[in-house]
Amino acid sequence: MDHNYGKLYLIPTRLGDNPPLEVLPISVKKIIEMVDDYIVENEKTARRFIKKVDSRKQQSSLNFKVLNKYTEPEEIQHFLEDCKKGKPVGLLSEAGCPGIADPGADIVKLAHEHNIQVVPLVGPSSILLALMSSGMNGQSFAFNGYIPIDKSERKATLKRLERVSFEQNQTQLFIETPYRNTKILEDICSTLHPNTRVCIACDITLPTEYIKTMTVNDWKHAKVDLHKRPAIFVIHKD
Repeated sequence: MDHNYGKLYLIPTRLGDNPPLEVLPISVKKIIEMVDDYIVENEKTARRFIKKVDSRKQQSSLNFKVLNKYTEPEEIQHFLEDCKKGKPVGLLSEAGCPGIADPGADIVKLAHEHNIQVVPLVGPSSILLALMSSGMNGQSFAFNGYIPIDKSERKATLKRLERVSFEQNQTQLFIETPYRNTKILEDICSTLHPNTRVCIACDITLPTEYIKTMTVNDWKHAKVDLHKRPAIFVIHKD
């Protein structure tokens, strides 16, 4: 590492609207008190989060670089110039941990390429929290991101994940856009084997948190409102 460079801090955020220090350790607050330069997905929500963590921090002292689907690759190459000047930089996700199902992975890769020290901070990851609470295999697992929208592709993907789970004894995790949660549960129930276990982990860390593991057959008879609620789906076929 180049010790003249500032460090890149990977700063986790909360998964919902609860008070930050209910789910984040005090170490996150200490870093936010120290850091003024940030790489974020959305400046407005990042400012709001920082203010919630440290209400005394002067908003005028904060500097932001925005990293989202509209950011050009050429821009990203300059995002760590502050580190090269000796300043610490914070990388913030919109929810959860930077670099996990998150565009921040590109910044972490760049930091390693430029010999900048990367410091991950402890915080909530909906993927790991869902796996922890599912009762499924935590020794071998895979996160598969979003399931295809097309109905035939979606069902084929679900069957493939179920087959891999059975053949490799591997837990499979995936997500869906919250307003399509009800539809994905319907497809799970109509596509997968009745004895395949399914965990739905919804609103993780929030007062409305709902986490339940049942067989596909049991989910067919369950009544649960998942509409527009962030959820992780976990499956395992024994």
